[in-house]
Amino acid sequence: DFLRIGRYTTGILRQEEYLALQRLTRSRFEVIQSLTRSKQHFIENLYYKVNKLAVEPIGTSIFGSTMMELLTTDISTDDLAALPLEDLAGFLAQKGHGRFSDPQELAETIQKAIRGSYRLSQVVSDSVDTVLAIYANEIKMYQKMIKQLQKSIEEVLEMIPEGQILQSIPGIGPVYSAGILAEVGQIERFDNEAKLAKYAGLAWKRNQSGNFEGQKTPMLHTGDTYLRYYLIEATNSIIRYDPVFKKYFDKKMSEIKNAPRKRALSLTARKLIRVIYYLLSRHQIYQSEEVV
Repeated sequence: DFLRIGRYTTGILRQEEYLALQRLTRSRFEVIQSLTRSKQHFIENLYYKVNKLAVEPIGTSIFGSTMMELLTTDISTDDLAALPLEDLAGFLAQKGHGRFSDPQELAETIQKAIRGSYRLSQVVSDSVDTVLAIYANEIKMYQKMIKQLQKSIEEVLEMIPEGQILQSIPGIGPVYSAGILAEVGQIERFDNEAKLAKYAGLAWKRNQSGNFEGQKTPMLHTGDTYLRYYLIEATNSIIRYDPVFKKYFDKKMSEIKNAPRKRALSLTARKLIRVIYYLLSRHQIYQSEEVV
């Protein structure tokens, strides 16, 4: 149609930008999944070495750079438990660059967890340390890859005006905006927001037979996996910043008994689709309902 009568309305350059963005955001999704698996394997093996650290909260993330270095160092767990408290607290303060509010308390918690954990034989301990070091390096590699991808995503997103529209929604940054736009493309592809929701797989089957209308409506297991992922992640961020979405999320949480958070997030993401469709189709920035 474009070569015959010029009826092709979507610019070729715009399509290339969406395709470039899609390559980056989908690759980020795959790397995130690999990072999650590596973290799970790290925790599983950490349980053998220091089971208390793997299952009990210590006030900081196990996957922080300081904790990862401490857990994968050549120092044995017995040596860490016997280390003077001041020395361990000094190590945490130095490696953490002052990010820990109370290094002394954190050092006490770590040593308490080590002493409360069961002991391994030397041969098993060495094998676990080797596996932990491998997964620690893998986690660092994936984190570096994600940073590189996010930098490239932000550069490509600047070429797409719709990116500013989505970023006007509180809690949606360039990465989530890019992930959504890369899969949606130009909003004119969809006649209404219901078709966009079905495309994302955020739609539910009717449980109906004759005059019976079931209350449990299973979600469709079809749709764009990448779009659904970025919509759910964006929703999880929005409910921390936008009071309207937070109120809606809390309402759905109170209505649902089975897996309330997961289902409430999906329903709030469905609400987000309506907002996104409205903003993109009218080329408007977001304004909170409370402000309006």
